[in-house]
Amino acid sequence: MNNRHTASNPSDFPSRSNPSNSSGEARRSDADIEEIARLLPPPTPRGLPHEQHLHHKERLMRRIDRDQAARTDRTDQARSFGPRPARRLLRPALLVPVTALALGAILTTGIVLTTDDDAPATAATGQHDARDMKPAAALLDQISAAAGKGDAQKVRDDQFLYTRAKVREADLTSGKAVVSPVRDVESWASQQPGPLHKLGLTRENGETLPINAQLGDTDGTPEGLDRPTYHWLSSLPTDPDKLLAHLYAKTPESDEAERDQAVFDRIGSLLGGVMPPKTAAALYRAAAKIPGVTKLPTAKDLTGRTGVAIARDDTTFGARTEWVFDPQDFTFLGSRSYLFKDTRYGKAGTLMSAQAVIDHAVVDKAGRAPAASRES
Repeated sequence: MNNRHTASNPSDFPSRSNPSNSSGEARRSDADIEEIARLLPPPTPRGLPHEQHLHHKERLMRRIDRDQAARTDRTDQARSFGPRPARRLLRPALLVPVTALALGAILTTGIVLTTDDDAPATAATGQHDARDMKPAAALLDQISAAAGKGDAQKVRDDQFLYTRAKVREADLTSGKAVVSPVRDVESWASQQPGPLHKLGLTRENGETLPINAQLGDTDGTPEGLDRPTYHWLSSLPTDPDKLLAHLYAKTPESDEAERDQAVFDRIGSLLGGVMPPKTAAALYRAAAKIPGVTKLPTAKDLTGRTGVAIARDDTTFGARTEWVFDPQDFTFLGSRSYLFKDTRYGKAGTLMSAQAVIDHAVVDKAGRAPAASRES
């Protein structure tokens, strides 16, 4: 048992400055101070942005699930108690917003890159110029107009939204960013309207896993920002001001993330899949109203496709998030996040996360890719 020094008033503690105290009492006072310091918890380090925290929490929980499943297999084989129980699998952190870490999550002058080839060739200083807002708003207006020309789809409740993407991300478990290889990831998101415990499927490296309800959703995850079904997206306000107000209201407050960045990341999390044209158009116009949004005339996605980009710097965490678009038809190509200054996680230019959207469609069955995707 640890002994804590307690006292009802300050006179109960030996004073090092009191000449009546002996040297032994002074040494005991030093020992008391050291003991109290040892018992106190260490200072809490500044946390990760909310999306990144969830990302790494889910990675950890999935690793725990795999370890538990492996131990159960060994126990079953040794004791012959029959088949092991199904393992609990949490929603994977794929296609999350390339956040300004972010995760989530995902480039402009002066800092030379120190990492991989998929990171941008230059990095920003993190300083915003008010003049940058007009080019960003003009570009987002063009992107919005192009998105609004698409055809609305009829998506049934029994169907799935399919997305195939190439993904790369940094693992921060060690305290430093360790960038993963590029991975092919497929997902099938259920369009059932009610709260669900099984949200769909994901496939990576030949392994198909269920997407379970979000952490904490004991009654299932309902439609919403964390499970954006086509029907839910269609219900969002199409007036940019009302939509932006709605997103600010629905994005939780956090002491660990810039408010504007959190909403920017929320919009980013909705991009890259099947979406009602009017909703897509409104989202881009709403994004233009977020402070700090800038335009990049040239950027590349994870596969090397060159486009134009909309970006925002999270100055709190020293990371920039980019949305990359085809320069001809303004199709969303992907997103990436990287450090624009040296931080505890790595040097300026270090890639935090990136994704490139390869295909998306509406399909009738989870686990089955559309023909066009199978042929590519």
